[in-house]
Amino acid sequence: MGFLSDIGGFIMTPLYYAISGILLGWHELLSTFLDPEGGLSWALSIIGLTLVIRIMLIPLFVKQIKSQRNMQLIQPKVKELQKKYGHDRQKLGEETMKLYKDAGTNPFASCLPLILQMPIFFALFRILDQAAKNQSGRGFLTDARATDFAESKIFGKIPISESFWEARTWGPTPDAIVMIVAVILVISMTATTFTTQRQLMSKNMPADAMSGPYAQQQKLLLYILPLVFGISGVAFPIGVLLYWTTSNVWTMGQQFYVIRNNPAPGTPAFKAKQDRDRAKGKDLKGSEEPGAAGPSGEAEGDRRPSVRPQPKRQTKAQRQSGQRPAGGPPQNPNLIKKKQGGGR
Repeated sequence: MGFLSDIGGFIMTPLYYAISGILLGWHELLSTFLDPEGGLSWALSIIGLTLVIRIMLIPLFVKQIKSQRNMQLIQPKVKELQKKYGHDRQKLGEETMKLYKDAGTNPFASCLPLILQMPIFFALFRILDQAAKNQSGRGFLTDARATDFAESKIFGKIPISESFWEARTWGPTPDAIVMIVAVILVISMTATTFTTQRQLMSKNMPADAMSGPYAQQQKLLLYILPLVFGISGVAFPIGVLLYWTTSNVWTMGQQFYVIRNNPAPGTPAFKAKQDRDRAKGKDLKGSEEPGAAGPSGEAEGDRRPSVRPQPKRQTKAQRQSGQRPAGGPPQNPNLIKKKQGGGR
């Protein structure tokens, strides 16, 4: 146990310093116009911490999206390999991994942002838990600041370090306000997790990929993850629930933007984008209405093609004398002399 504890401390200690440093930085900034001992300044600091972490994870999110897209696009090839090597699982595994390598994807890359967030999540949980129970700080959070953190209340009523379970069991009577807020945050955390995964499956997965093993994995996660978060959420402090709910909302918005503007080919989102682009093109063409001003400032409907002036008709005497009609083009002198010479 001592060896495992040392390994855990070696991994978590840098996270304690990083998380507490960002948290205190936001708290110092917010304390310029909010009560430094109030729960609102600490709650907003946790939200600020979440935003900083999610911004740092954007490169991984881009890698995750590319990996998910490649996984979707190669599902028909995966099915072909399953039909061809279904009797030989070793060969099937080798050929599948080769296909993943050639496509530049990894079946575990889609879980990478979630996996990397888990140590951060547990580090924040540990900081809040130790501050609430022992008034002891971790990282840059001193014991005095940890005590302020643990005793702070949002709007003077909701302890930031208390959970639904603690509000239900501690004290002579349950703390109804804390329980209600905790339930709202747990439901929000669960709903945003489900919506994010559902959004990916319903809009950004080709029809061929909906029946493959990757789709089965996604369907399993669609229901398992919200269930796990919903059950475990009753033990999370309000501050941790704020972090996880904010992170889920960020993920949902970020994924919505990517699916809308850069969907995978052959998906419902891709077709919807094509329809929007076509409609936008029609709108641009429709804006060029007759009568609109042209480059010269003249209305297009008022323009008329120039008419070439025609010479007036000549009488027989005028043609014989070679007289130039009014408004007509000049006569050819050789033709006039020829006519005057009797046609020689």
